[in-house]
Amino acid sequence: MPPAPPPPSGFPEPITADPPQAIARPLLTQSWLDLTFLHWAVDPADVAPLLPPGTVPDTLDGVTYVGLVAFRMHRVGWLRLPGLPYLGTFPETNVRLYSVDEHGRRGVVFLSLDASRLLPVTVARIGFRMPYLWSRMAVRHSGDTVTYTSSRRRPGPRGAHSRITVRVGERIGEPTGLEHFLTARWGLHGAFFGRSTYLPNTHPRWSLHRAEVVECEEDLVTAAGLPKPVGGPVSVLHSPGVPARFGRPARPAGIRPP
Repeated sequence: MPPAPPPPSGFPEPITADPPQAIARPLLTQSWLDLTFLHWAVDPADVAPLLPPGTVPDTLDGVTYVGLVAFRMHRVGWLRLPGLPYLGTFPETNVRLYSVDEHGRRGVVFLSLDASRLLPVTVARIGFRMPYLWSRMAVRHSGDTVTYTSSRRRPGPRGAHSRITVRVGERIGEPTGLEHFLTARWGLHGAFFGRSTYLPNTHPRWSLHRAEVVECEEDLVTAAGLPKPVGGPVSVLHSPGVPARFGRPARPAGIRPP
């Protein structure tokens, strides 16, 4: 049975290119570098069963999206401690959905996060109940192209993989409504510390570039429980990256943390 829609009092918050609030006391700090965003339109009915309790698919003109986002995680840090240069730096590729909760808070939901460092994967799975998976991965540059490769080790499905090559184009002066919808996300819905929660994040405004798919061979989307995407992605974007800060988690029914 599909989840009930948010009540009228919880109309989705506005989509803003800049974060709606600052995070003075971060729980986590990190940088996301060399990002490529691939997105396909999906039926909200296919997405709804995969979202955490208290959330429904976030839609734009009646459509929601699945994102395949490949990048380099850089210097993950805890609280105010300096980011770790080795254990906190690694390639990552995630499959994500778009969600909104009863209070109108827009966010993302991660179905899978492939990463190449075993210790951070283990800590994220045990401590935060995040669906991290240990994979062989690489990010390679050649002129104006970037190639991301991933092959899953464990947990399974073992061998789930991706190979993505994009050609980076011109910088976008003013992103479209869809591009803002897919990238201007200031929170994460999920299960943290054994309960459904909302984790706010902030970062500077994205610097986005048009990008062209040269190669895209992957089965991470179907491994995450969604139908195989039909055709090429409807949106392909690239960004040099941003530094990011995550605040402390809040219950979906609670007040945003400061």
